[in-house]
Amino acid sequence: MDKLQVQGDESVLLRVTHSNIKSFASDVRFSLQMTVEAVKDKLWKKCGTSVESMCLELYDDTGAKVSDLADNTRPLGFYSPQDGFRLHVIDLDPSSVTSGGWLEDTSLVEKYKISDEAYNKLDGTYKKFKERMGVQHSNLESKISDNYMEDLCANIKVGDRCQVEVGEKRGIVKFVGQAETLAPGFWVGIQYDEPLGKHDGMVKGKRYFECPPLCGGMVRPDKVQRGLGDNVVKAEWRSMAVRPKNATAYRLGTSRNEILSKKMKSKLRKTIKSIESAQLLFCGDNERVVA
Repeated sequence: MDKLQVQGDESVLLRVTHSNIKSFASDVRFSLQMTVEAVKDKLWKKCGTSVESMCLELYDDTGAKVSDLADNTRPLGFYSPQDGFRLHVIDLDPSSVTSGGWLEDTSLVEKYKISDEAYNKLDGTYKKFKERMGVQHSNLESKISDNYMEDLCANIKVGDRCQVEVGEKRGIVKFVGQAETLAPGFWVGIQYDEPLGKHDGMVKGKRYFECPPLCGGMVRPDKVQRGLGDNVVKAEWRSMAVRPKNATAYRLGTSRNEILSKKMKSKLRKTIKSIESAQLLFCGDNERVVA
């Protein structure tokens, strides 16, 4: 037996298949020093076939049968398996959990059914939850007046540049007014500068404005910051890769290159101070070396 033991911790990668589960196929690594019984125990945890009901067959990479692993006491290395060989599991138990094909075909599994009348009598169901939420939503909408947030729309005009609070998305106002396909009250339609929206201006089959796909959004007026002032325009300009072509940005007075130049000069001054501090070397009591 000692001659059959494989020296070292060598292992082999085998393709495992199953007689009852046609869709089952798994690459499993085994130590060549494992006994056949230990191999079966490892496979039982993967495919469900008990060790007592399991029979193993070894096939090479061409599909030819190499051997039956009949002796549970022998090490796996005795049968000379190689990487890529197939280890086929045969389940001999007719009442095994793997028999019948129900693990692969769910139509063979008996399912619990309940009548609509019995289901409607149950509490805590998803249907009851939807009905309860629907009532709450309708009650909330009924409490919102038709002129809700109308006063906030007084200074919002179509064509205004704006910024939406949630996410700080920027764009152009394309619609102001009531939306019949949305909740009561006033809404503002935005065409975002980037495709950060949900539609192209059409909401639930009703078109309120035109814009590219995924660039449109409908928000409440309190979420809109209109009339981007100098601070916002300046922030927009500094985030651009090139100088803007509009006159408003030019009037800000400082070009992007000048801003970068000032930042570079400030960093350079800090660097020089750090170097000078590092060059204060003590050479005696009152001496120091200055570059």
